This record gives sequence, structure tokens and C-alpha cells, in this order.
Amino acid sequence: MESSQPSLSSSHLDPSSDSDSGDELGPHLTVTQEEQLRVESQVADIYRCLVGVPLHRQSLVLELRREKHIDYLTKGLNQLGHTFQVLDANRPWLCYWILHSYSVLGEAVDSELEGRVVDFLSRCQDKEGGYAGGPGQMPHVATTYAAVNTLVTLGTERALSSINRKGMYNFLLSMKESSGGFRMHQFGEIDARSCYCAISVASLLNILDAELVRGVGDYIASCQTYEGGIGGEPYSEAHGGYTFCGLAAMILIGEVEKLDLPGLINWVASRQGIELGFQGRVNKLVDGCYSFWQGAALALAQKLAPLSKEVSEEKSSIHATRDYSDLGIEFMRRCNQTGPLFHHLALQQYIILCSQILEGGFRDKPGKYRDYYHTCYCLSGLSICQYSCMRDGDLRPSTSDVLGPYSNLLEPVHPLYNVVLDKFYTAHKFFSRSSF
Repeated sequence: MESSQPSLSSSHLDPSSDSDSGDELGPHLTVTQEEQLRVESQVADIYRCLVGVPLHRQSLVLELRREKHIDYLTKGLNQLGHTFQVLDANRPWLCYWILHSYSVLGEAVDSELEGRVVDFLSRCQDKEGGYAGGPGQMPHVATTYAAVNTLVTLGTERALSSINRKGMYNFLLSMKESSGGFRMHQFGEIDARSCYCAISVASLLNILDAELVRGVGDYIASCQTYEGGIGGEPYSEAHGGYTFCGLAAMILIGEVEKLDLPGLINWVASRQGIELGFQGRVNKLVDGCYSFWQGAALALAQKLAPLSKEVSEEKSSIHATRDYSDLGIEFMRRCNQTGPLFHHLALQQYIILCSQILEGGFRDKPGKYRDYYHTCYCLSGLSICQYSCMRDGDLRPSTSDVLGPYSNLLEPVHPLYNVVLDKFYTAHKFFSRSSF
């Protein structure tokens, strides 16, 4: 793949050439088409800032505003405004989005803040197992995933030992359905996301067994569409978030052979558009968060791509005695079998120039406001990009694979769980010491 910076042609990005031309007999654009042209025009205007700028000065334009992002995240840890009341049932997610972003930037929190986070999440932990979106609420598989990832990100003995693993196992088992999928909560929805959250949590905590795995692969396979991507549930439209969730879960349970991997790769790779970022679905606008959801899906496939024909011909070998405890670590021992399956430098350009807010934080796209969700997944996606060309034996990415100054380099994340790699190894060692 060429390492030269991509560019946009602006010849077709002028929305004034649409139905506003006054020609009543001309084509009339849909609202979606008008919004797409508007975004393309905004992105093209931003990319023009690089035109004619000498290479040695482009690094200034392409700099990751690390200190500004840390300031933005620190404010969120200390005090949130009243507008965040709508996220009252998502408070573990706020902990995860902020603390994971800290971790990807190479920052650590002090022991006082760590204690506050552990105490809060302990109040969210249901006595029967699992974590709720806030104290006194019902346990929910998605907020359980967020809480566990937060505690793994903290990585201390206190944080990791606060998790009730036996209660967690019982909670996840109670969410298990005859279809093979998991409910998000009691009487809640069943989809590929809940399957991933449940399997990811069980894998991280070393409580994954045949009973939890039973039927998951068949359920997720039934969610893969004719397009190649994976939908939320059977017969739904392919979606980037669900595609990541489905593929990651299949790897963690060792049943990737049940997916049409070449079709999945083709669908995901086709979602990187003219703006250089990823869209989440066909005919949708670019969105910075899919830098991770789509980028990580391709990073996972990058370790599987040469095996795609081989695994598609294999039969499932899931047995009651299968050991799932090391699948996450074994996956990271595989070297990348091919180069990036997406334009990793182009995606870095979109993240840094179009999603990054110079005052700190990241956004969906130009014209949108920053938030902690997009900050988390833009940084995670940026890390995925930077390490996408790593080969067996490489200690660090080359300078040619990190867009902008090399100081932009982030911590590597485990693409199956989206936690910093060192944090994963610490948790794996901790939970491997004893059975639950």
C-alpha cells in the first residue's frame, strides 16, 4: 500500500450543482444525498489545508493534541454538566470511555481516583452478579461489559478483585437464550452486541465455558447478511458495530469458520469512503467512531485473511472440554498475515483533521460536537491504524505508518476487547491464577 497521503478531488463536491440550480426538470436530491455532499464539501475544505504545505511543516497540522485531550478527559472525571443526566443509566460507559481514552494516551490515574471509580462500580454491581447502569438499577450485559473493561483498564489488585466472578457467571448464564444468543437484561433484546459483550466479559474474567458458548456461533452466523456484514439480529441490515461484535465473539469462541470471512472483509473495506473515514452502513454518513468498529474488524481479519479459505472448509470442533481461557492471548501471538485491509494512513488523516477538536476531544464529523464516546473510539481507531502494519518481530510501528509526528503514537489496544494490550496481559495473568 502506498504511504503517500491521500487527497480528495473537489470537482464533484459542490452541492450547488444539485436541484437548487433552478432547473425544474433536473434531478432532485434526497435529504441523505444533500447531507452527503455537504459533508464531502466540509471535509474537502479541511484537507485543502495540506495543499502546498511542505512536508516538514505538515507534522504541525497533523499533530495529536495530546495535552488538550487529557485536559478534556480530566474535566469529565471530576465533574459532568447537567446535560449528562440523560446518561444516568450509562454511567459505567462514561467511566470506560474516559479511562480507556486516558490509557490509550499512555496516562494513568492516581490511587485516589482509582478508589473512587472502584467504589462507584462496586455500588453498580448487583448482589446476584453483573453490573447495572447506576446504583440501584437492574444489571445489564452492556454496562457489565463497560464496567469490566473499566476495571481491567485500572488494572490494580483492588480493581480486579472487586469483580464477583461467580455471580457474573450466573448472571450471564441467566441471560442465555435457547437461540444461542444472550439477552441484554431481563426481558431485554437479543442481538449480536449482547452476544459479544457477554462473551468478551466471560473471556476476560476466565469464566468462559461450553455452557456459555453453546449456540452462540450459530446465532451470530444467522445474523450475517447477503452483503457480507453482520446485522444486529437475523434478517437485519449489515452494520459496522454489529459486524465487529459478531466477528470478535466468533474468534473468542473459536468458531470463525461459520462466517463468510471474505464477504465480511469485502463489505467492511467498502465502507471506507471518499472522506477517508468509515461509514457504519451503506448510504450512511462517515462517522469517526467507526474508525474502531470497522477498523478493528479489519485488524482482526488481518490475522485471519490467509486462512479464510481454510477456516471456511473446517467443521466446528467445539466440545464441552474445550479450553477457552487462552484464545484471547493466542490470537495476539499470531502475526499479521497480510498488510492493512484498509487505507490506514487515510483513516489517520480523517481522525486527526476531521474528528479531532483542537481544544480537546473528538467528534463524529465536521459540524458535530465533541463527546467522550467518540473520543474513546477515535483514539482506539487511531491506535489500530498505527499498529496495522506490524509484522512478527517488530517492536514498534515504523515512522512511515504513523501519520504526523511520531509523538502521535498511542498505546496498542487488544482489538478483541478494546483495552490497552498491557492491561489485558495483567488481567489475563490475574484471572488465570484461580478458578472462580
